[in-house]
Amino acid sequence: MGWTIGRLAKRHGLSRSTLLHYDAIGLLRASGRSGGDYRVYDAADDERLAAIRRYRRAGLPLAAIRDLLDGGTDSPAAILDRRIKDLDAEIDELRRQRAFALKLLGRADELPPAGIPLDKKRWTELLRASGFSEDDMTRWHAAFERSDPAGHQRFLEFLRIPAEEIAAIRAFSSAREETLPTVPEAPGTPRS
Repeated sequence: MGWTIGRLAKRHGLSRSTLLHYDAIGLLRASGRSGGDYRVYDAADDERLAAIRRYRRAGLPLAAIRDLLDGGTDSPAAILDRRIKDLDAEIDELRRQRAFALKLLGRADELPPAGIPLDKKRWTELLRASGFSEDDMTRWHAAFERSDPAGHQRFLEFLRIPAEEIAAIRAFSSAREETLPTVPEAPGTPRS
C-alpha cells in the first residue's frame, strides 16, 4: 500500500509542509514516485514517520532523530538519557524563574520550603539507607495515614508523586493499618 504526501500527512495529523520539510532535511524521504512524479510513501515510511512523531513528543531535535533513525553512533537510550538530563535542567531553571517572579510580586510565601530537593526516588533511597525495609516503609505510611491523613496527602504531593499513585498509596495505607500488628514498646519506654 502506498500513500501520497497529503494522505500520509493527514494519517499522522501533520501538515503537508511538515513532510516536505522532513524530506528537505533528509529525515523522511518518499520511497518512490508515481507515474505523475508524485511522492509515494510505503509502510516502512509510515513506520519511520510514527517513530519520528514519538521522538518529537519526547522533545528530541530533528537532527538527533535523523541520526538515531539512521543508525548514528549513539544508542536510543543514550540520546533519551541526555534528553532527560536536559529536561531536568530546564525544569530547575523554570523553578528558579518562578521563584524570582514570586519574589518580585511580593508573594514569597507561595515558594516551596527551602531544603534538600526531595522526590519519591530520593526519599525512598534515604529510607533504605537508614535501614528501612519495604515492610517498614509500608508501616510508616500506614501510621502517617492514621495519624494525619491531610499531612500524608501533602507530603506525597511534596514528593511530586502523581495523583493516581498518591490515591493508591493512601488506599493501601488505610487498608494496611487495619491489619498491622501492635508494635511492642521499646525496652525502657516509660508507660503513661
